[in-house]
Amino acid sequence: MAQGSHAFSGSFDPSQLDAWVAAAKALAHQGRIPDYIPNLGKAHPDWLAVQLHLADDWVYQTGEVAQPFVLMSVIKPFVLLYLLEYFGTEVVFSWVGMQPSEYSFHSIQQLKVDRGFPRNPMINSGAIALAGHIPGHDGTVRCAALCQWLNQLSGARLFLDEAMLASVRSVGNETNRTLAKILAQAGYLDSIDLALDTYNQICCLAGTVDDLVRLGLLLARSHHQIANAHRRIVNALMLTCGLYEASGAFAVRIGLPTKSGVSGALLSVIPGVGAIACYSPALDSSGNSLAGLFLLEKLTQELALSIFA
Repeated sequence: MAQGSHAFSGSFDPSQLDAWVAAAKALAHQGRIPDYIPNLGKAHPDWLAVQLHLADDWVYQTGEVAQPFVLMSVIKPFVLLYLLEYFGTEVVFSWVGMQPSEYSFHSIQQLKVDRGFPRNPMINSGAIALAGHIPGHDGTVRCAALCQWLNQLSGARLFLDEAMLASVRSVGNETNRTLAKILAQAGYLDSIDLALDTYNQICCLAGTVDDLVRLGLLLARSHHQIANAHRRIVNALMLTCGLYEASGAFAVRIGLPTKSGVSGALLSVIPGVGAIACYSPALDSSGNSLAGLFLLEKLTQELALSIFA
């Protein structure tokens, strides 16, 4: 991993983070644990882990840092990065747009308004469209190739959570199937079943906060195997679209490219510096981790990490 272009020079008392974690756990009880996927509903609302990697000699973690979790939608920026590296910008953005969504992450209405062209890669319609273009003859091969690529480049140890995948498959997902049908009718998807199977598998890639921070560093710092232009594109879309319809408000409050997942995973990238990863499964009404966003806001303000500072 190449060194970042800027050194982190902030001062920070780790006891502050411990106090914020305690406050965040209390706040998490105001959220909800999603249960539309049975295995997601088994998560404990008190689980909370956070890891900061702000310089090679400045790494801090606290909480249930050994607790693995599925990435769910946090994988979406890395699917985009993978395909940008594989196909290039012009091709990828013929499949998906760059505009923030006005509706929720799984909105059928948004896709209909846009006549079947997915608004951005961070919502379900866009990610399903991109999943349909990952190279490989089936979902298993596609997911394994993406996982291997990310682990090789980042040093993470992502793995496919087979139990979560079985849980996802057990409930089907008529909303995502409807999105896929609209995409196919509009000419942006060839095989509905292949795209959905690929999407389900990549969303069930799992790891710890350490693994998630390592992924974040791929977007934060120059890497000899990733084009800087592609990193900039992914970071820009995380900033404008990564927290769904709440993205604008949190761009003001946090000021970092950030992506959430319904598992409670949350990743923020500090371009040129490092990354912050959080895991807390209780969600707000937009599907973002309540405790994670609370901690990110405290950390970015205390350490003046916003890219707009």
